[in-house]
Amino acid sequence: MEVKTLEEIRGECESCRRCPLSETRTNVVFGTGNPRADLMFVGEAPGESEDLSGVPFVGRAGKLFDQYLEAVGIERNDVYIANILKCRPPKNRDPLPDEEDLCIGYLRDQVRAVSPKLIVCLGRIAAMRLIKPDFKITAEHGVFAERGPFRIAAVYHPSALLRDPSKRGAMLADMLMIRDELERIRKG
Repeated sequence: MEVKTLEEIRGECESCRRCPLSETRTNVVFGTGNPRADLMFVGEAPGESEDLSGVPFVGRAGKLFDQYLEAVGIERNDVYIANILKCRPPKNRDPLPDEEDLCIGYLRDQVRAVSPKLIVCLGRIAAMRLIKPDFKITAEHGVFAERGPFRIAAVYHPSALLRDPSKRGAMLADMLMIRDELERIRKG
């Protein structure tokens, strides 16, 4: 299977007109970070701040996410961050299954290009798409699974932590576990 470069995939995303979201986007929100990252985070879709900037996780939830990265000693520049959808759904609604189906190929190409050792889903929707369709974030966050050559887990989406601060301790515990797992994988 041909492995495309991130720039080739970005070009495809920027010219994509597969679904109506392409007509309402300000920017394609492709991905950001280290193109050879060992750790990749995947969210569901861009929000308003991301649509305006073209960069994933830069709004309020993104700033909170950055605080968790910093708290566990992970540099944002050392990871790669992407979303399943590359365009913002209206009013930040959940992605529709048809939208995910049309966009998931871009994410798969990104994963092949980056080739991370560990993938972490940010939130239930990403986990339902990448781990299993009936994923329950409250019960299964921080649990590792194997999907093909990848070790994968899910944590709470940072926007959920803004709505429900009681989950912040669990998020910190999960992020510490992810840091430790990444170190374990790197050591072989």
